[in-house]
Amino acid sequence: MVAGLLFLAFAFFAVGQASATRNGAQGAADSAALAAAQRAREELVPRVLAALMTPGGLDTLFDDGVVLGDARAEATNFAAKNHADLLALDGRLGGAGRFTFKASVTTQYTVGNSVIPGTEQDHGTATATALIELRCALPPGGGAGASPTPAPTRTPVPTPTSTPPSPVTITCDGKDLPTDPMPAPEELFTVKLVD
Repeated sequence: MVAGLLFLAFAFFAVGQASATRNGAQGAADSAALAAAQRAREELVPRVLAALMTPGGLDTLFDDGVVLGDARAEATNFAAKNHADLLALDGRLGGAGRFTFKASVTTQYTVGNSVIPGTEQDHGTATATALIELRCALPPGGGAGASPTPAPTRTPVPTPTSTPPSPVTITCDGKDLPTDPMPAPEELFTVKLVD
């Protein structure tokens, strides 16, 4: 009976080890996806502001499907900080003003030795998806799914002999936001885990 109880205790311990490894993998995946999205958000700010200066500039801003190399490096770095390896990072257009990063990771450590055979070779794996979403209203012609909130206001286009236009003012979360100086990334985009 004592042997049976000991085996049961070791089995529960093995289940706990597996759960801890899985939780570690999920934490690494979450941090990798968020890190990639936050890095990409920084890269997108000047592109968005340049697009706002161009008629129809936002029409194709999120359509190019570019997965930024810096985002992958950031995801790899944050996975490693959590003792995991980045297996894949998939960046996708998610609609007008929306972009997602899905990170897949595996732990660098295993569940370890236990009474359950094979656990010494089992690594934890997990995936997580982070969303970058434009907080600001898209101008008319901003593409399908454009925000119904009021569009950014623009100064009149100058004639060749006039001075350059004043900076554009955009509407973000219902508030006017000048674009000079350049807004902080979090003023233009939200980043959150969605899966």
